[in-house]
Amino acid sequence: MSDILNNLALPSRLAAFAGIAVATHLLVILVRQLAQRAFLSQQVNRYQKLRSIATLTTSALVFSLYFLAVGFILREFGVSLTAYLASASVLGLAIGFGSQGIVQDVVTGLTFIFSDLVDVGDLVEISGQTGIVKAITMRFVELGNAMGATVFIPNRTINNVINYPRGYVRCIVDITLRGDEASRDAIEATALRLMSLVQQQFPGIQMREPSSEGRIKFDAGKEILRIKFRIWPNREKPIETTYYQELISELKQIVPDYQPWMVSISYEVEKRVARAARKWLW
Repeated sequence: MSDILNNLALPSRLAAFAGIAVATHLLVILVRQLAQRAFLSQQVNRYQKLRSIATLTTSALVFSLYFLAVGFILREFGVSLTAYLASASVLGLAIGFGSQGIVQDVVTGLTFIFSDLVDVGDLVEISGQTGIVKAITMRFVELGNAMGATVFIPNRTINNVINYPRGYVRCIVDITLRGDEASRDAIEATALRLMSLVQQQFPGIQMREPSSEGRIKFDAGKEILRIKFRIWPNREKPIETTYYQELISELKQIVPDYQPWMVSISYEVEKRVARAARKWLW
């Protein structure tokens, strides 16, 4: 091939080199398109670890194609391929020493991929940032937070991880029912109305719609109304302040001797639904 190129005129040689570069670039685009189609398939989406490994493999393949194309073009200009590989190795070693943070990112990313600590779709708190895991790459963990923004956390900065098993925090509001049946019905209606108002006024704090478990009667004769709010972590303030204060204010109008302690707010973690055992495609 070198003999053929040497016999060509300079414009033809330049056109040949440009053709090689274009062909390499088109091959890279083809590889990326095939990888993207594979990622979108339902089968691969079930294997998030395999998806992360495939991303790394695709990046390595794309780099190899560009690296070899540059090497072959330089050889046509008389640069020894052995010298090119040797200089690239020395340069790669120098870059490795100067970018230890990147190496640490890659090592930590591999740890995340091959462990069950965090998976795509989990609601987690990582290094003070809370969100749903969108991707785990070699350098970053990508989170989608409550504001709709994507947060990129460098793997080397991860020092603690909190995984919320159900994908939300369950806030339980127990409202004591007092008075005659008419008063109890009025208390229930008021609580449910304010529950809907919280959903409309503070949609950003909720992962799912709030719900009511209805009336619960205990053996001692006490009867309560239990309401569930499924919220983002650390987003409970509107319930503890606005909802609670408005509820107490309106309940006192129904039952004048109604006391603040008759409404309690607690937080519970529901039992996690067991994940199906994951198997590699092979």
